[in-house]
Amino acid sequence: MTGNKKSKGMAIAAVILTASLLFTACSSSSNSKSNEPGGTQAGESGKRVTLKIEVFDRGNSPAGSTITDNYLTNYVQENFGDPNNIDVEFVPVPRSEEVEKLNVLMASGSDVPDIVFTYDTNTFNRYASQGGLTDLGPLLQQHAPNLKAFLGEDILQYGLYEGTQYAVPAKRSQVGKYASFIRQDWLDKLGLAVPQTTEELYEALKAFKEKDPGGTGGQVIPLAMTVANAQYEPLIWSFIEPLTEEQSYTLTQTLGSNDYPALLPGFKDALRFMNKLYNEGLMSKDFALDTDKKKLGEDVSSGKVGFFSEDDVNPFYENGTYATLQKNVPGAILAAVDVYSNSEGKHPKPMYNPNGMYIMVPKSSKRAVEAIKYLEWMAADDHLFHMQNGIEGENYMMVDGVPVAMEKQTEEALNRLYNSGDMAIIANGKQLGSEEMNLKARALQFPPEYQDIVAKAQQIANTDVIEPVVMKRPIAAQTKYGTTLQEKFNEMLVKTTMVKPDQFDSVYETMMKDYMASGGQAVLDERTAVYKEMQSK
Repeated sequence: MTGNKKSKGMAIAAVILTASLLFTACSSSSNSKSNEPGGTQAGESGKRVTLKIEVFDRGNSPAGSTITDNYLTNYVQENFGDPNNIDVEFVPVPRSEEVEKLNVLMASGSDVPDIVFTYDTNTFNRYASQGGLTDLGPLLQQHAPNLKAFLGEDILQYGLYEGTQYAVPAKRSQVGKYASFIRQDWLDKLGLAVPQTTEELYEALKAFKEKDPGGTGGQVIPLAMTVANAQYEPLIWSFIEPLTEEQSYTLTQTLGSNDYPALLPGFKDALRFMNKLYNEGLMSKDFALDTDKKKLGEDVSSGKVGFFSEDDVNPFYENGTYATLQKNVPGAILAAVDVYSNSEGKHPKPMYNPNGMYIMVPKSSKRAVEAIKYLEWMAADDHLFHMQNGIEGENYMMVDGVPVAMEKQTEEALNRLYNSGDMAIIANGKQLGSEEMNLKARALQFPPEYQDIVAKAQQIANTDVIEPVVMKRPIAAQTKYGTTLQEKFNEMLVKTTMVKPDQFDSVYETMMKDYMASGGQAVLDERTAVYKEMQSK
């Protein structure tokens, strides 16, 4: 390590240590009466107060605006602040330094905003465990009926820490993740029907390899694969057997933001199937090197790929994978399909957590009531709609009940919503009152020629979804070993796929033993203990 790098690393470590040491001190400050249900609030006392709110600074403010002075900050002040005798002050936090900057703010006590947030689950858990956050349960009950109705208990539960509501989770507009896609023109050329099951897909892949309907000159890739989740998860989860409640809670391994099926019944069968595909030349030869999906995009766009799985709408952005494919290969047609099937005939695939960011009020804040009232204001009337869509006739037009962004907008209109996603903090994605309307609005954002297939892909992504497993308290072993276990999982995926079939069992056993010794067993033991605690209450 060079001297500069070492000094920088020591400085960062010092900041984190200082934040940790100071955090308990600042969080032990008692709340003012305004934090208590029924306490004195601005407007009632006649005293004008200041509410400080974190805002992400992405460095993208247009000329004439700043991240703290723009159309939406003024909208908040005029429509929430002034009527409630509150000065709303936005505190910029660089998006790229979110957690580091938040740690420093939380440690400062007096300078920390009244509303802070993070996407990082471990950061939320750490603040809650150290006693640094306000219990928002009573405040939500007394001051936020619209917010509670908007989120619902299924989403609010993600803000619980050991039974206490320490965060208000933002609500995702849609939870579907993955769809699969097949070259419809290849199927038509070979006279094959669209496959409906894993076995039918296997037969189609063999036909693609043997007959090369795309005329690739032997470069055909029947099934494109990478080591990114979107490609392998739909395949692997389709092999997982139906689980009991106990198996779901104890055997699932949550690493980072995803549930991993390494210990679930059927996982070994999934890896064996991938091994079969690879050794029969039906899968991308160099998939282990494609960590960023760049090669996948190139292979699909050049017309070599017959079938692949992906994040549901990724291929259809303007000038994206599908548009490039159609330009390179006239007549190429992709169809959205749901083919990986399990023992029950369903097409299971993971879904996103229904929550987005964690919105928190530091324990040291004297403005907890006002903070909750701000979130309640955003959930009431048409404030969230306005913050997400702007002004009708200038930013959007209504199409079949959906606000669709206008193709031609004035510079003023465009600048109006440049930071919409960072200001409308109770929602991740546009919220129009129902999942159906949210998905419809999402599809209408794409070029007209792709809107039908986008709608189909979204439908697939939301079919037979596997819900995330939510434990009653954080699993410390997952935080401790999560990064290592993700690496071990990927290593197991690659090595068991690429090994010769007669060596599969021995390699699998060796890799699984290594996985368990690297933290997998510790996660299993802790989850089992927590499940027993849940059953005893």
